Amino acid sequence: MKRLFLMFVVTFAFAGFALGECSDSDRKALEAFDRAWGDAGEKGDRNALMAILADDYTGLPAMQNKMQNIEAAIATAEYSRANPNMADKVSHDNYLISCTPGSAVITHRNIVTTKIGAGGKEETFWTRSVHMLEKRSGKWQVVGNAGNNLDDAAVLVYMELDWNNADKNRDTGWFERNFATDYSSVSSRNGKLSTKAEDIADSKADKRVVESIDLSDVNVRIDRNTAVVTGVNHVLGRDDKGQPMDYRSRFTDTFIKRDGRWQAWATQGTRIP
Repeated sequence: MKRLFLMFVVTFAFAGFALGECSDSDRKALEAFDRAWGDAGEKGDRNALMAILADDYTGLPAMQNKMQNIEAAIATAEYSRANPNMADKVSHDNYLISCTPGSAVITHRNIVTTKIGAGGKEETFWTRSVHMLEKRSGKWQVVGNAGNNLDDAAVLVYMELDWNNADKNRDTGWFERNFATDYSSVSSRNGKLSTKAEDIADSKADKRVVESIDLSDVNVRIDRNTAVVTGVNHVLGRDDKGQPMDYRSRFTDTFIKRDGRWQAWATQGTRIP
């Protein structure tokens, strides 16, 4: 699954390069379109959904047509308004968008928080959506939609991407939530062995400015409730002295599944000359 995920990214990147049509502003506009579609679905806005979905729309896996999809969205929105304490909370991120002047493919992750059982215990799970769009009479419309739950390998790839974003943005809250209590790390910079608390403290004190972290060469191995992820991070930015920083580091991350979710258990990095 993880190799399919990375091939998926590369395929869309190549398609955009080959056609030379999908600019950053195009992708931003399409992401805004997708988010507006999500908002219309959550509100059960029939008029907006009628304009967003093409008349020949087909959605998988249930093979819904346009009107079936709209009626289902309206029914869900009405239930959520009548049962606000049980309504799912959904957010979207990790957008990948490829487009030509007349067609587009959008894929993104969905983070769904739902309440399970009479006690209302919250549980979070991830899914991925793939949308196919065409421009008709000068306006984008959705002609096809598919989605699926993510298997453990895909979840772990997304966790690596989230980890990089947390490093870049100094999001220590992500570390607090996703590092196991007995987490340990070996620094790729100086070989220091750190606990969870020490690693988070080091992140807060870090004076470097990270501009980007690109993930590649990912491999995921899973055995029951333990997983090992290897890969390479290419880091660009400025070091603590303000000098340009450009290096690649090969990492080995160990994850453990506890309380129904994957948590980072240990990490070790090695700079690549």
